[in-house]
Amino acid sequence: MGYPRLGGEGGKGGDVWVVAHKKMTLKQLKDKYPQKRFVAGEGANSCVNALKGSRGKDCEIPVPVGISVTDENGKIIGELSKEKDRILVAEGGLGGKLLTNFLPLKGQKRVIHLDLKLIADIGLVGFPNAGKSSLLSQVSHAKPAIADYAFTTLQPELGKIVYNDFRQISVADLPGLIEGAHMNKGMGHKFLKHIERTRQLLFVVDISGFQLSSQTQYRTAFETIILLTKELELYKEELQTKPALLAVNKMDLPGAQDMFHVLMNQLQNPKDFLHLFKKNMIPERTVEFQHIIPISAITGEGIEELKNYIRKSLDEHANQENGAYHKKQLLNLQISNTISYNEPPPKNGVTSPR
Repeated sequence: MGYPRLGGEGGKGGDVWVVAHKKMTLKQLKDKYPQKRFVAGEGANSCVNALKGSRGKDCEIPVPVGISVTDENGKIIGELSKEKDRILVAEGGLGGKLLTNFLPLKGQKRVIHLDLKLIADIGLVGFPNAGKSSLLSQVSHAKPAIADYAFTTLQPELGKIVYNDFRQISVADLPGLIEGAHMNKGMGHKFLKHIERTRQLLFVVDISGFQLSSQTQYRTAFETIILLTKELELYKEELQTKPALLAVNKMDLPGAQDMFHVLMNQLQNPKDFLHLFKKNMIPERTVEFQHIIPISAITGEGIEELKNYIRKSLDEHANQENGAYHKKQLLNLQISNTISYNEPPPKNGVTSPR
């Protein structure tokens, strides 16, 4: 409340902020605040001793890094991509003053949704049982669940590749996609959103192909690559613009080398083989892989080579991005210089409409 007799202003209500903390998880947030209701402090009334009422205390909602905040209509309010990032989600009301007839105004009330997206350098993409979890356990210290049946990975796993010079690269293993994932089939669609925040994609395919069950069609390694590409395209076309590598797994199987030569021929001339697919299964553009590496997550074959290629690819694209950024800055500088050196129009110039 304001103080009309002396023109005192009441304190503004506190604001509600969402703040990113590295060690926070959504589970911790849910356990700590089961009622899911957050209220900032009220501003103090104006009085003789303090004509300017003190401001209400802000309320901070601690969330993990990688949170996307949306309102109840699904509109994005903001994203928290790094430690200490903060978003104002509800503003406190104004304190009573002359403009408000010395009556305080109500603060903002809002329902928000928190959606967590993993942030990783590399996102593993593949059908179930392609060996993504085995690969993650080989290249990092992560301990994902591994078994010889589909859908072992039920939630995203995050691992880190640590190199001899202590460079670290994060890798996200996402639950396997199946045909129709973009239409909410299987579990993979829930986790496609995580791919959006990875810098590069690592396709993992089984050299012997894939068959989800006896009721579904068998797919060769080449077919799985085309179908995975189509699923990503149908979910979000921009995903296809991400740099991608291909790990051809299970090279320890009998006849793997012959199958690999066939696959390489198909990947070098994909258009020659697209007639084998139904029209609605063919992607608008096929993925051009930066590197194709044959590996065996069981024997360890090709793992060190894969790790080196991952690092090389990330570094190459970081340099390209930096180069593009500097070119843009230089262009902006040249444009601003051109504008500043242009002669100003005459002061008494008259323009008339046509």
